[in-house]
Amino acid sequence: MTVQQHISLLVESPKEFGSAESFRHPEIVASWNRSRVYGLERAAAPRLVESPLGRRTSLEKAAGPLLDRLRTEFDGAPMTVTLADTQGRILDVRATDDLVEGAVASMGIRRGISLAEDLVGTNSIGTILETRTPLMLRGTDHFMEAFSGFTCFGHPVFHPVTRRLEGVLNVGGSSAGDDRFFQPIARRLIADIENQLAVDSPFAQQTLLTAFHANSHRHRGPVMVIGEGLVLANPEALDLLDPVAQAAVRSIAAGVAEAGEHSVLLESGSRLRFTCTPVAGTSGVLVHFAALETASGGAADADGEPNWPVLICGEAGTGRTTEAVRLAGSGYAVLDAADVVSRGDRDWVRGAERELGRDGGVLIIENVDLLDPSLAMLLAKRIHRSRRRIVLTATDAPENLSPCLLGASQTRQTLIPLRRRRQDVPAIATRMLAEESGGAQVRLTTAALRALADCSWSGNLQELRRVVRTLARTRSAGDITPADFPDAYRHREAALPPLQRAERDVIIGAIRAADGNKMAAARALGVSRSTLYNRLRALKIAI
Repeated sequence: MTVQQHISLLVESPKEFGSAESFRHPEIVASWNRSRVYGLERAAAPRLVESPLGRRTSLEKAAGPLLDRLRTEFDGAPMTVTLADTQGRILDVRATDDLVEGAVASMGIRRGISLAEDLVGTNSIGTILETRTPLMLRGTDHFMEAFSGFTCFGHPVFHPVTRRLEGVLNVGGSSAGDDRFFQPIARRLIADIENQLAVDSPFAQQTLLTAFHANSHRHRGPVMVIGEGLVLANPEALDLLDPVAQAAVRSIAAGVAEAGEHSVLLESGSRLRFTCTPVAGTSGVLVHFAALETASGGAADADGEPNWPVLICGEAGTGRTTEAVRLAGSGYAVLDAADVVSRGDRDWVRGAERELGRDGGVLIIENVDLLDPSLAMLLAKRIHRSRRRIVLTATDAPENLSPCLLGASQTRQTLIPLRRRRQDVPAIATRMLAEESGGAQVRLTTAALRALADCSWSGNLQELRRVVRTLARTRSAGDITPADFPDAYRHREAALPPLQRAERDVIIGAIRAADGNKMAAARALGVSRSTLYNRLRALKIAI
C-alpha cells in the first residue's frame, strides 16, 4: 500500500483544532499569555535544556514497537513523531522522511531535550501537558518564531488502568505540507499505545480495574478501589468525598486486612460510614459507601441532655476539657484537682464545697484522678448532695479511678486516642487550620492530610494543634504540602496492619500506665524486658 493510500484511509474528519486564519484556539491564546508571563521572547532562540533520562519508562516500552511499525508503514511520508514524558522531556523521535529528519535535527530536538512550555513557549508537547487536551498548532500558532516552520498535532497519553497522564505524543511536519493525516495517525497511535499499556499493566492492577468496573455497574451508589498504586472512584464517590474525606478513607484502606465496616468524620460534622472489602489476589480494597449520619452530641438522653454528673476520661491531649466545656455551655466554673498541691488539702476542699453549694452553671472538676482516696471519697459525698450540674475529667481509665467517684457519675465518656482514630485526623486538622489561619486562603493538600493521618500522635489533639499552628504561621496562603511539615513529621510512618497497630497501642498503654517504667510495663504485659525492647524497635515506638 502506498503512502497516499494510507493517508486516504486514515483521514476521517475535517480539521478540528487550530486554523490557518487569524483566529486561534482559546487554549493557544491562553498559552501565549503564559509564555509572556514566563518572560519568553518570540524572536529569541529556543532555550533547549537537556536532562538525563533514567531507565526506559512503561510509555517507552509500550510505544517503541508501534513507532518502529509506523516508520516502516509511512516510509517517505513528510512526517515526524515525537514522544515525551510528563515533564516535557523527549523520549523518542522518529522521522519518516530525510528532509523532515534533518530539519528536526538542526533545531536540536533529540532525546532528553525538554520542550516544557515555560522553556520554549507554546508548542505541541509543553502546551499539551498544561491543557491535557489534544491540540493542533500550525506554523505561527507556536509562540517562538523558530518553530513556525512546523505544523504539529499533540495528544496526551493516559494510562487506561490508572488514568494517570503518562506523556504526550506529537505528530508533525512542515507547515507548508499537508497536515490532514496528522490527527488520525496520532489517534490511532494513542489507541494502540494505551492498549499496550493496559496489556503491560501488572495483573493486580488489572484485577482491581475489573473489580471496580463490575461493582460500579452493579451498585448505583458511591464506589472506590484503592491499592496497587491506584485510586479509582465513580462520579458518585467523587461528588461525596472532599479531599479531607478522601485522605481519611485512603488512610483506613491502607491498613485493611479483612472485610469490615468503618467510618470517617467529615468537615460538616457528619459521619460517613463505609465498608472495605479486600480484593483477592491484590493488596487493594473495594470501598462501598453508605448514607451520611449527622453527628451525635455525645452521651445524652432522648432530649439531648446528659445525665448529670458526667465523667470524661481520656489520655492527655485527647480533648477532655474541650468536651467538658462543650457539654457545659456558657456560664460554667472550673475547679482543678491539680491545685491541691499548691493550695493544700483543706483549702482546696473548702473551695470545692463553696462551688458545689452554689446555684448556677455547670461546674467542671478537672483531673479527679489526682485526688488521694480520702479526698476522692469526700468529693463524692459533696457531689451527691450538690444540686449543680457537674462534669468530672480524668486522664486515667475509668476502671482505675476511685470507686466512689465512679459511683457519683451517671454518664461516662471515654475519649479515644487520636492514634486509634486516624480516619478523623484530616477533618480535625482542616478545622484546626481554619481556626489558626484566621481566614487566610490556605489549605492542606490531600497528600498533607494523608501524611498527618499516618502520624502516631502520641500527644493527641494537643500535639496535632501545635503542628497545625506551626504550619499556619509558616504558610499564610496557598497549599500546605508534606514538605512544609516540621522535620519530625515530614517522613510518614508506613501504615501498620491492624494487628500490629493494636499491639503498638497495647504496649504504649502499658508503658504509660507504668509511668514510663519499662520493666514494670514488661511485667504487666507478661513478657521479658528484652522482648519488650525488641517489640519497641520493631514497631518504632519511641517513648
